[in-house]
Amino acid sequence: MYFTDRGLEELEKRRGDEEVTLAWLAAKMRDFVDANPEFENAVERLATYLARDDEDDE
Repeated sequence: MYFTDRGLEELEKRRGDEEVTLAWLAAKMRDFVDANPEFENAVERLATYLARDDEDDE
């Protein structure tokens, strides 16, 4: 298990039954970057990955 998996496990445990929109997720990611600008690059890379994830299916 990677150290970061703990955060992912907490997210799943606390919010695993919730439904969210991508607009909500994008807003939360923007809020996070506003509060933690040193992570802007990583958040942008994750957002790009999520946006393009289905390109392999074509």
